[in-house]
Amino acid sequence: MLIDSHCHLDFADFTSDREAVIARAEQQDVSAFVVPATTVASFPAVLELVDSSASIFGALGLHPYFLSEHGDDALAALHQALDQHAGQIVALGECGFDARLADHDAQWQLFEAQLSMAREFSLPVIVHCVRANDEVAKRLKQARLTRGGIIHAFAGSQVQAQRFLELGFVLGLGGSVTYPRANKLRAVVASLPDDGFVLETDSPDMPLCGFQGQRNEPSRVAKVADVVAELRSSSRHDIALSTTANVQRILQLNV
Repeated sequence: MLIDSHCHLDFADFTSDREAVIARAEQQDVSAFVVPATTVASFPAVLELVDSSASIFGALGLHPYFLSEHGDDALAALHQALDQHAGQIVALGECGFDARLADHDAQWQLFEAQLSMAREFSLPVIVHCVRANDEVAKRLKQARLTRGGIIHAFAGSQVQAQRFLELGFVLGLGGSVTYPRANKLRAVVASLPDDGFVLETDSPDMPLCGFQGQRNEPSRVAKVADVVAELRSSSRHDIALSTTANVQRILQLNV
């Protein structure tokens, strides 16, 4: 069994054929899906998906990319939703920091406020981290979280990977690792401990090598598993076993 630990099945990209997308994933032995919210407006759709299927698990958070959409009451709305839907969600996320975007101070404030909520509700966090691994790790350590989480779409160094692992996080591996030119990332992936990573697609984004320009979808987490298995001189079966166990442990999933 495979788990796509990060896919946005709530996005409009899947409105016309969501059931077919899920069916294609299931044909590839992808049996569970973690869907992180990105804005307050997306909370209802994520929660509806969670209610619609025992194989879909949701997280609620405020993504830095949509900073301009997070109004003054966004954090209060998130807090209320975390409290109201405590039994329906498995993590706080997607939250984090993206150095490519503007308003760095506002991004950090939003991230730290969400880390505080994660500690309050004893939730793991799903972290979007782009070109800021060292600073994100520093702030995660300062937050003194009660649980770890997932570093989504990890693309850092071996030292940075080890730092996140020591903080109780696992690394999300997706489309980036399928590109032959990603030599440094592939070397890190080959050296990670079996309990240090999970698989993801970030559907509909982050297309795999050979699928550039196409909508990504959860079925392709199987292809990510194949690449990771090759890099680690392992098999898809063993990668599926370890990464499924890792998601279950980090997010406390019952699948």
